Amino acid sequence: MGSVFVLKDEEQKGAGLIDKVCAFIVDKRNLFFLIFVLLAVFSAFSRNWVRVENSLSYYLADSTETKKGIDLMAEEFTTYGSCTFMVANVSYEQGERLARSIEDMEGVFSVDFKDTSEYYNNGSARFVVTFEYPEDDERCIDVQDKISNYLSANDHYLDTSLGDVSAQLIKNEMGTISIIVVIIVLGVLLITTEAYAEIPVLLITFGGAAVLQMGTNFVFGTISYVSDSVTIVLQLALSIDYAIIYLNRYKEEHQNLPHREAAIQALTKAIPEISGSSLTTIGGLIAMTFMQFKMGPDMGIVLIKAILLSLVAVFLLMPGVIMLFAGPMEKTKHKNFIPKISGIAKFDYRTRFIVAPVFLAVIIGAFFISNKCHYAYGYSSITPPIKNETQIAKEMIKDNFDTKNLVAVIVPSGDYDKERSLIGDLEAREEVDHVQGLSSIEALDGYTLTDRLTPRQFSELLNLDYEVAELVYAAYAINDEDYGKAVNGLGQYGVPLIDMFMFVHQEVEDGYVTLDDETQRTLDDAYKMMNYAKNSLQGENYSRMLVYLDMPEDEQDKIYDFIDEMHTMAYQYYDECLVCGESVSEYDLKKSFARDNMVVNIVSILAVLVVLLFTFKSAGMPVLLIAVIQGSIWINFSIPTLMHSDIFFMSYLIVSSIQMGANIDYAIVIASRYTELRETMGRREAIIDTMNLSFPTIVTSGPMLALAGITIGRLTSDAAIYNIGQCLGVGTI
Repeated sequence: MGSVFVLKDEEQKGAGLIDKVCAFIVDKRNLFFLIFVLLAVFSAFSRNWVRVENSLSYYLADSTETKKGIDLMAEEFTTYGSCTFMVANVSYEQGERLARSIEDMEGVFSVDFKDTSEYYNNGSARFVVTFEYPEDDERCIDVQDKISNYLSANDHYLDTSLGDVSAQLIKNEMGTISIIVVIIVLGVLLITTEAYAEIPVLLITFGGAAVLQMGTNFVFGTISYVSDSVTIVLQLALSIDYAIIYLNRYKEEHQNLPHREAAIQALTKAIPEISGSSLTTIGGLIAMTFMQFKMGPDMGIVLIKAILLSLVAVFLLMPGVIMLFAGPMEKTKHKNFIPKISGIAKFDYRTRFIVAPVFLAVIIGAFFISNKCHYAYGYSSITPPIKNETQIAKEMIKDNFDTKNLVAVIVPSGDYDKERSLIGDLEAREEVDHVQGLSSIEALDGYTLTDRLTPRQFSELLNLDYEVAELVYAAYAINDEDYGKAVNGLGQYGVPLIDMFMFVHQEVEDGYVTLDDETQRTLDDAYKMMNYAKNSLQGENYSRMLVYLDMPEDEQDKIYDFIDEMHTMAYQYYDECLVCGESVSEYDLKKSFARDNMVVNIVSILAVLVVLLFTFKSAGMPVLLIAVIQGSIWINFSIPTLMHSDIFFMSYLIVSSIQMGANIDYAIVIASRYTELRETMGRREAIIDTMNLSFPTIVTSGPMLALAGITIGRLTSDAAIYNIGQCLGVGTI
């Protein structure tokens, strides 16, 4: 029966294109089942083709200082892998032995461990391990794992940025959250559906959309960890309405029509209704694509794709699933558990002249309070309800040791004197603990890497014959095309220590210079250290200085002010300068937030307003609905202000977009019903019937979105995802 595409004669007359298309979808349902099965199999493989990016700085605009600095450092310098281990309940002597053992491991360049409170405190030892390989080399993780195994007999903690440990932990959390959300959805559907067999219809439809969503992310190449983590849950919460609308339409049509004809007619009527409903959600999400911070466009586009694929599943898969479960749906009907809310509707009508002014006053108050909300641009001031093992380790180390806030200053290379002066200026500031640059690193016998040594000083340093040192200096002068020094005398010719060591090492490698065994060992050890320092701190065109700030991470505004002062200090010596680091990244995010906040608000309101103007064909109702939802957004974000808690800036932008685009659907449902009923009845009766007719739809999707958000917020250890879930759940309520 379902495999034959036939329109009756009376159906053919006046049947439009949409009727024929809907009939084709219903009658050729087995074809669509096959297509979705094939796509599901494809998605099982293609879901692994997408790259997930875990760094916030990756999504900074190209014009930001952090982005420029990261790109420049990747070109100019080698950033070696490093990590920090803390071993608890050990003596200092035990710590020394552990440090020596770790330093002797293959692949370890150095282990920082000293008799200071920065490295030994409260019976715990802190080891800063630097590897011989760049930080993106997989061998760093192998050596790190080897050290962890070596320390397994001790109570130890690891703080590392190597690998994707945090990303995997978050992924595991979202797997648990997804299962809980599915259970919540099942619970809501058990109450709100009229037949038990309706539940598998809705779940199969959503499951098809979710599988397609995961399997098509590869078209973007790279998506953010936030998009990868929360999209499926938000897709369910945002798009479940579409399946419910079509299912309710089918049940209405089936009261007078057989299964097939009811499915066709319901689809014909549901397509424009669902499409219109989806446009407001898409409109809100489009606003995110205008953000300067690129994680907004990333998440906006991924969610828009999720909504569109949900529409595809509802329009192409669900009609066939309904036909498949048509019989069981009739056999499993149960009592309607959703009560009438006539009493609430009557109360609303009686108190309309009281509630409306009160609500207006609350909105005005919420506007001013929400504007005082304190936004965070990093994770240090936000505490999720749970902590993963990586966060616990980081916190343990932070609680026991005075860790420093690291930023890098990048300036043009070639002038060691300027670099030394800038380092001196920085280290003179109380905000700076110390600075690591070529001009501040001690090499041998109190000399720094950039100190200029004469032949006499160099010969004494390496115990070389003075005549040999002079010959080496003459060769260096000729190689450096400084022929005047080579001819007129080398006695006062000063060469930076690092440059001379690198030159001598190369001469030895080439066979031009021969040293005794002891001098050769000294040279080799010094070369290893100097080569590491040069690769890390000096590039072809730029030099890098590592500035360790003695400023708590939670003093954001003070850190931002000092970053500006660092620029001023650097510009006294250089025409160009870049400062980058986690704090600078947060500062860049703060600068972009003001612009992104304004753009998101304007674009989301305009996009939704356009859809509403076409829906209601008047200006009054759209403006009223937008005012109500915008008021709820202000109320939502006034709560953190009153609770004296910070909101991650990105969470605010994302949630406000979703609220404007998705939550307004509830207002549209009520407004549309009321407008329709007012044509045949008075205000009081229209309000009562509107509330009773709209309540089943709102009570189905509303709790799903609210509970999904709250579940995400309560069960994740990531600050950004926690804030998104928390604010979305409260905002929906």
